Amino acid sequence: MSLGTNLGNRAENLKMAIKLLGENGVKIVNKSNIYETEPLHVKDQPEFLNMVVEGECECEVEELLRICQKIEKEMGRERDEKSGGGSVQRYGPRIIDIDILFYGKWQIESDLLKVPHERMSERRFVLQPLNEIAAKLVHPGLLKSVGELLGECNDESKVCLVEGNVDEGQGVKKAGESAESQGCGDDQECGGCCGCGGCK
Repeated sequence: MSLGTNLGNRAENLKMAIKLLGENGVKIVNKSNIYETEPLHVKDQPEFLNMVVEGECECEVEELLRICQKIEKEMGRERDEKSGGGSVQRYGPRIIDIDILFYGKWQIESDLLKVPHERMSERRFVLQPLNEIAAKLVHPGLLKSVGELLGECNDESKVCLVEGNVDEGQGVKKAGESAESQGCGDDQECGGCCGCGGCK
């Protein structure tokens, strides 16, 4: 799942979302670092904090979607029920966004959702943290690994690793670690301003 926030205390929002996922039966077994990212499409809004988490649950994907939307509502996200439950402003600011990226190796398409997430391959702010925890995971529709999708991604928006993590509850600071410590290998382009010198 991809988590994103650009309103209020962004680091605390991520921490609370993970806590509420656990309380609703979704066990978080892995999580990426946090990245500060520039907004897409609607530029006049605060920058986001994004991360990716891997969870285990016993529910069906539709129930998992319900849990994610329930948590978003509990945390104060506003949706436009007249437009099918989408955000009041599409691509606009939000206190929390929880997107299901993969559900095992399943491909699912219904009126409620599409899995894998239909736009994930176009979004560096999703692929960069996902690559940290699941670089070899293969997209069942595109038949390419996450690492391959990241290397081919044309999204040039800023994706910056930040210091600290969601458990430590530290403030947001741009990290200046080396390419090796960030995972920017020689076989792929840098995904953001992590200090390796390979940023676009």
